[in-house]
Amino acid sequence: MAKHKNNHTPTKIRFSWNDPFIRGIIYQVIIIGLLAFGVWYLVSNTLHNLAVRNISTGFDFLNREAGFGIGEMSIDYQPSDTYGRAIVVGLINTLKVSVIGIVLATILGTLLGIARLSSNWLVKKVAAVYVEVMRNVPLLLQLFFWYALIIESLPRPKDAYMPLPGVFMSNRGLQVPTLEGNAWSWIVGGLAIAIVLSVLFAHWARKRQEQTGSMPPVLRVSGLLIVIVPALLLWISGEGLHLSFPELRGLNFRGGTSLSPEFAALLLGLVVYTSAFIAEVVRSGIQAVSKGQWEAAESIGLSRSLTLRLVILPQSLRVIIPPMTSQYLNLTKNSSLAVAIGYPDIVSVVNTTLNQTGQAIEGILIIMAAYLTVSLSISVFMNWYNRRLALVER
Repeated sequence: MAKHKNNHTPTKIRFSWNDPFIRGIIYQVIIIGLLAFGVWYLVSNTLHNLAVRNISTGFDFLNREAGFGIGEMSIDYQPSDTYGRAIVVGLINTLKVSVIGIVLATILGTLLGIARLSSNWLVKKVAAVYVEVMRNVPLLLQLFFWYALIIESLPRPKDAYMPLPGVFMSNRGLQVPTLEGNAWSWIVGGLAIAIVLSVLFAHWARKRQEQTGSMPPVLRVSGLLIVIVPALLLWISGEGLHLSFPELRGLNFRGGTSLSPEFAALLLGLVVYTSAFIAEVVRSGIQAVSKGQWEAAESIGLSRSLTLRLVILPQSLRVIIPPMTSQYLNLTKNSSLAVAIGYPDIVSVVNTTLNQTGQAIEGILIIMAAYLTVSLSISVFMNWYNRRLALVER
């Protein structure tokens, strides 16, 4: 048998400037080299200037005593605690106003977006005026307005309004009764378990609907789980809770919990401002659904509200979610304006820290890392949710 000769010769790589592949690699190497040189120059120059001025670097200052108080906190903190704990308090304050603001802005913005498409002329025009005014007034001015309004329009603590028993409104904020005790960890754990069970039940209900056509009562079951599971764990733990009412003692209130004017003004400003942008996102998402969907739903006897809730909004979410993510990120980053009205968020706390320690670069890096982590977390969650809503092509 004749042997077949292997005529395949290895291809030689020709390095030619006319080759776009080779030219692209050279351009990328040059750009990466320039970026690396720029970073090296900035870091080395900064370290040299700090050494000349005898300014220490590093994050060892986080373990030193802070020595300053924080007016509003969700965890225990004393001036004798470390700078690290003070920054954690500021970060929790930022997360608190951001999470509450996202929830309230979403609700208000959705209602406004639907109102802009209302067949009622008055509702439609009022919503349009609200959106146009709030979108075009800078957020910082709105924060100053709400803060001044709260401080100037409310009386001193001794003359505080009492709209409900045990609830006081004054220029020191809103004082309301609160539950105190050692059972909060059990309640929070019960809520977490109930949320997980609700998600699993909703997943099972969706599968069952695909198989049988009948939809189990997801909202009803989820509501019962959220009430029953924490109550059951509270009963098993044997821990107690007692209701603490605010009382006027001297020049201020003691007991209960307080919503400070700074927190109220910041939350109100963020919600009012962001909801105007969310309203436009919701309006455009609803209008992206074809008119035939409305007509098909009406042809089977669905009312306009049921059509909107069961047919239009679920389809419009695929259009709404991506720009809604940007609005959530904007609200979180805009919370840094809290320093202008004295709310102790992470920016305010770190500013005080770097003024006392001189660790300006480290302080800025901490703020950047905090906002970057929070923003990426929001983006990851919203992208995951967007992928679940995406249509799967076959």
